[in-house]
Formats: sequence, C-alpha cells, structure tokens
Amino acid sequence: METETQLIQACLRNDRNAQHKLYNAYAGRMLVVCIRYVQNQAEAEDVLQEAFIKIFQNLNKFRAESSLGSWIKRIVINTAINQIRAGIHFKDMSDVQDYENQVTDNQSGIEGIQFKELIEMIQKLPKGCRTVFNLFAIEGYKHIEIAKMLNITEGTSKSQYSRAKAILQGILSVK
Repeated sequence: METETQLIQACLRNDRNAQHKLYNAYAGRMLVVCIRYVQNQAEAEDVLQEAFIKIFQNLNKFRAESSLGSWIKRIVINTAINQIRAGIHFKDMSDVQDYENQVTDNQSGIEGIQFKELIEMIQKLPKGCRTVFNLFAIEGYKHIEIAKMLNITEGTSKSQYSRAKAILQGILSVK
C-alpha cells in the first residue's frame, strides 16, 4: 500500500493511475462541500472538476504544512467562491440587528433533520447568504476573513449570515 507521499509523487510524474486514486480518495467528500455552496448537483460537479484541475496543476506546491485533505478542501472552497464571486452581487445590509434578534443560537428545531434535507435547505438560500453561511457556520471562518475572501465588508458578512439564519429558521418552522 502506497503512502500519501508516494501517491503525490506518482501524481507529479503524471501517473494517470495515481491521479485516479487521488481523485477517488477525495472527490466524494469534496462534492459534498461543493453542493453546499452552489444551487444544484450539476454546478457542484463543475466546481469539483475545476477544483481538481487546479489541484493537479498545483500539486507541486503542496508543502505538507497541513494534511493533503485540508489543502484539497481549501482549493475546492476557493474554487466555489470564485465561481460564486464571478456571478454574484452581495446585497448590502447595514441593519444587522434586524436579523440578529429573529434567530437565537438557542433555537434549534434541527432535531430529526437528515443531512440531505439540511443541504437542500442551505441550497435554497440566496447565493450571498449561502456562501457566508457555509464559510462561517460550517467552515469556521471569522467574518473579517470572509469579508476579505469575498471582497465585501465585515458588516455585510454579518448581515448575510443573520439573514441566512432567519431564512433557515423560517424553513424549519414550516417543517
């Protein structure tokens, strides 16, 4: 059984079998990441394909400072964000307080929700809200980091997140 380092080295030598193994090892998990950011399966597959092209083109830059999976996930997220950024205009919401009081962190309503249902709910969010929600709530980025990544203000990031929580709470209350 080859190690991750051996697999990377084989990929760098353009060994198609090794590239196939690397793709198969991560594609499924990364497709789930893509689906959270885009509207549907076809868009997610496009993002995934573009991300893996970047991964193979830049594999020589992987320095093992983090796990290969983390490095791949970062490329996938950045690819999804770039695709979103190319076709999105974030609605500036300066009244964060309007949303902050609508949904509290203590409100759950998520018991009994299947993973697939949660993904479908997230996909119903407007692009800006969906992107910020994924980056903040799921990936763990801070609003200041999100603002820099998406070229928006920190307030807009907070507003989009608050709006996403309010929309999701509304969806959950209907279920």
